[in-house]
Amino acid sequence: MTHRVGFVVFEGVTMLDVSGPSEVLHQAGRLAPPYELIMVSPGGGTVTTSAGLALTGTVRAADAGPVDTVVVAGGDRLATQPIEEGLLDTARALTSQAPRVASVCTGAFVLAELGLLDGRRATTHWRHAARFALRYPRVRVEPDAIHIRDGRYVTSAGISAGIDLTLALVEDDHGADTARGIARELVVFMQRPGGQSQFSTAITTPPARGDLLRSLIASVLADPAANHSLPAMAASAAVSPRHLARLFRTELGTTPARWVERVRLDRAQQLLLEGHSVTSAAQRSGLGTDETLRRAFARHLGTTPTHYRRRFATTRQEQ
Repeated sequence: MTHRVGFVVFEGVTMLDVSGPSEVLHQAGRLAPPYELIMVSPGGGTVTTSAGLALTGTVRAADAGPVDTVVVAGGDRLATQPIEEGLLDTARALTSQAPRVASVCTGAFVLAELGLLDGRRATTHWRHAARFALRYPRVRVEPDAIHIRDGRYVTSAGISAGIDLTLALVEDDHGADTARGIARELVVFMQRPGGQSQFSTAITTPPARGDLLRSLIASVLADPAANHSLPAMAASAAVSPRHLARLFRTELGTTPARWVERVRLDRAQQLLLEGHSVTSAAQRSGLGTDETLRRAFARHLGTTPTHYRRRFATTRQEQ
């Protein structure tokens, strides 16, 4: 039986919120029973995306027929302007009977406006997360997650996170091998787990001005578990520890030890998400012991490694 997916689109919709998930579902048809995709808009016909490209052939909700999954795409105006009744009516009609409802980026604002996320965990693009939480206080907003599932509702972070979300939906429907095959075909990561941060130390670290620090940063990111004590890094860079500490403070606004700890914490999070044990994550990330990992989680994330792993991780056989 064909699985029908209805995309809720509208004037100014973000193109990648639609095209990314659509391509994942299209590729799934090469490896598993195909999905039938249908674009649904308040007025039907042609919809112009934020990029100026047109989505043609959209239908009204009344003409869409039953759908198994609803995906509400995002657009910046959903976060900054009142959501028109026509769009809310369209989303309400589709979601009322669908077994599974998802949103990409600011599409979560539509679901929240309908009250569907009240009392539930949800996420959206980091730039709009504070506004989302303020506007919808009954929603348990988790601004740092890639995607979150709560009951039949799945919400995702900004734009490209819609691909991660859709891979997760395909995995639910057809298994990990199918999702992995799609990821390989699209040359994307298989897949950023929902609990992974929208950010990483590699992304948030400001660019170093000098070659020396840029090279050192690259080497730490490449192998967080290596010896990255201040004396070891200073020796590798052929500078004094005092000079290296001064470079970190001047260019990155932190100390070498604090920065290395965040890199290792990022790696430990990824290992836990992949299903490694707390002990394995501590050792492989370079944090060393369970206790050191626990303290780092408490200091930076306000939770424990065990709770984080239980909530987000996939199971795996330790190697």
